Amino acid sequence: MAGNVTHGPTCAVDGSCCGPLSPCCPQYEGPIDVRKATTSDLDSIAALLARAELPLAGVSDCIENFFVADAMGEIVGSVAIETHGPYALLRSAAVSEVLRGRGIGRRLVDEAIREAESQGMRAIYLLTTTAENYFPGFGFEIVDRASVPRELESSPELQGACPASATVMRKKL
Repeated sequence: MAGNVTHGPTCAVDGSCCGPLSPCCPQYEGPIDVRKATTSDLDSIAALLARAELPLAGVSDCIENFFVADAMGEIVGSVAIETHGPYALLRSAAVSEVLRGRGIGRRLVDEAIREAESQGMRAIYLLTTTAENYFPGFGFEIVDRASVPRELESSPELQGACPASATVMRKKL
C-alpha cells in the first residue's frame, strides 16, 4: 500500500463543495454508491481503515470480498467478508467520520451479509472493540471466543491484528 494517500479534497477556490470529505461540504447530500471494491481502491481503503484505527493486516488478501461506499470518486466506507471454508469473518467495517449516521454502514453490512449468504457460508463472525451494540441490529449475537470455528483461526484478525479483549459476535446464516 502506497504511502501517498490523500485524505479527500480541499475547498474549491470559491469555497464551494468539491467532495464529500471536503471541509467546505460538511452536509454532503450527493449520491453514495455501494459497489464491489477493485484493487485500485486498496490505498483508499487502507487510508480509511487507518483513520478508523482498524487493522490493515490481510486487507490486500481479501480485496475481492470488499464492498465500498463511493461518493464522487472518494471511498467513504468499507466492509469485507474474509472467507475460510464455510465461515466468513466480517471485517474492516468503517465509514468516514463526517458521514456517519446516514445509513452507509447499514448498506455496506447488509451487502456483505448477502454476499456471505450467496457464497453458502454457514455463519459470519466478527471481532469488535467498539461496536458490540451496533451489530445485534443485523442479527449478530455475542459468543465466546472459544466457539470460533477452527477454520477462522488463520485469519490475521484472530492471529493478533485484533486484541484478545475484542468482543466476538456471530450471525448464523
